Amino acid sequence: MLKFVICAAAVAFSLVAVAAEPSAAAKAVESEGRIVADFTLRDVRGKDYSLADFKDRPVIVLAFLGTQCPLAGQYAPRLGQLEERFSKQGVALLGIASNQQDSFTRLAEFAKTHEINFPLLKDTGNVVADQVGAERTPEVFVLDQERRVRYRGRIDDQFVVGRQRSKATREDLIEAIAEVLAGREVTQPVTDAQGCRIGRVQKPRSNAAVTYSEQVAAVFNRRCVECHRTGEIAPFPLTNYAEVVGWAETIAEVVNAGSMPPWHANPEYGHFANDRRLSDADRKLINDWVEAGAPEGDPKQLPPTPQFADGWRLPRLDLEVFMPVAYDVPAEGTVNYQYFTVDPGFTEDKWVQGAQCRPGNPAVVHHIIAGIRPPRGRTKRRTEVGPSEWLTATAPGAAPLLLADGMAKLIPAGSKLVFQMHYTPNGRKQSDRSSVGLMFADPARVRKEVATIAVENHFLMIPPQRNDYRAEAWHKFDRDTVLLALFPHMHLRGKAFRYELRMPGGQSEVLLDVPRYDFAWQSTYVLEKPRLIPKGAEMHCVAHYDNSPENIANPNPNRVVTWGDQTWDEMMIGYFDATTPDEDGVAAND
Repeated sequence: MLKFVICAAAVAFSLVAVAAEPSAAAKAVESEGRIVADFTLRDVRGKDYSLADFKDRPVIVLAFLGTQCPLAGQYAPRLGQLEERFSKQGVALLGIASNQQDSFTRLAEFAKTHEINFPLLKDTGNVVADQVGAERTPEVFVLDQERRVRYRGRIDDQFVVGRQRSKATREDLIEAIAEVLAGREVTQPVTDAQGCRIGRVQKPRSNAAVTYSEQVAAVFNRRCVECHRTGEIAPFPLTNYAEVVGWAETIAEVVNAGSMPPWHANPEYGHFANDRRLSDADRKLINDWVEAGAPEGDPKQLPPTPQFADGWRLPRLDLEVFMPVAYDVPAEGTVNYQYFTVDPGFTEDKWVQGAQCRPGNPAVVHHIIAGIRPPRGRTKRRTEVGPSEWLTATAPGAAPLLLADGMAKLIPAGSKLVFQMHYTPNGRKQSDRSSVGLMFADPARVRKEVATIAVENHFLMIPPQRNDYRAEAWHKFDRDTVLLALFPHMHLRGKAFRYELRMPGGQSEVLLDVPRYDFAWQSTYVLEKPRLIPKGAEMHCVAHYDNSPENIANPNPNRVVTWGDQTWDEMMIGYFDATTPDEDGVAAND
């Protein structure tokens, strides 16, 4: 088992965090007494359906879905189960697809993938969505015999923005259906649905000063398309106008909320080379564009599309090492960490300048760690800053290992590679065979061996119901060291994390402050300039945990939580990458 582990609870929805809609009270006023008029829409299988076709049904559920919204994908199988459960009582369920970017072909694939048997109807021009006031996918509306809206909102409360409960505490849709069937008032007629905004047909202003082609595409190219492109972790691409326009309102929402691009460091402390934040000017461009109806502009003015290696974020791929076998991921439930060991056949030492874990099936892989297991009889050679068994990892938000020229990690001859896999079921059975890509360095050019060091506290004892438990850990530098990057790690109860540097003379400095830790985004913070740390200095890491019921991701607020690998346990690790200084004491590559 690897010494250094990372685990984070997983929801596919972590890839596109969005804010909640207006309050339930406001929606209740908007929805009360609304009767849905008849409509006719075409199913993905080519059949037309009207609301009047179900005139004898006592209850109709309209479920608004989108093919690229992760939360909609998670709930699609649950809706199918619900339809099967209530159909004998006369309940009809109609899926409504109102996104302008969802073609019939894409909808048909969505229905096939998620084994949807109820009608999935294309709402061209978002006519039905406008009639009922639908805003999100997924969002459901329960209609009674008179086709009056009796409930609108979420399906249940298990999955929320970027997090999930172990199970739902209230099955809102089921409760509403049962109450309407029984002739009772719905106890909770409106709830806040979370999910992606419906991609309505826009009405662009012809005289808009900001357009996609002239300004906005360049912003997306710089800050978004590295992940928002085909084959990468984001759920939809942002590489052409036809795709982008349907997401315009969602993009503005997440940008204004600060949840995208994902970046959790307090700007008061430190400067980082990989800072993802948008500038105020970029944010204003996006907002002005959306307010103008998301105009395309002149396609001839589009900036060049960024070029990436096919499927990789490394400048060069020298070797791809696969898991020895594929793993079958179940449709539902919790999957314990899976470990796979493979012998890459290295008969000589290998120096690795770049490495990237590549999920074989991104739909169910939350994170991967590739570790080094040296052969028996040869312990991992100790560097001047300590041993390292960690090679690289990937998780939502994580970047591949890519070291400066002259720096590398060592894989001793005869070593094996160990994959630690964290799988997250997404509602349908899947198979995965992931890999790690390696970019080797010329041994003659390697001047510095890089190590990943962990500042750890294994003695966690988080009391039940505590909403702000504090833990700390220390690392004393026994020689001059060059600090390269920081990577905090906790689990579901993680709340905040801070790195402090305490110098031999007593001065203290905050290197990194993460006031709102997000387990769904495992970010590495690469220092803008490598930092020389003198012998005798101490790294002080402070972590805070929320083990209360207010933490909706908390698996069980009633237990004492201790150290453990699984997400329902906890960890407190302040990782950092480091190397040795040059002979004159200057930080490497400073």
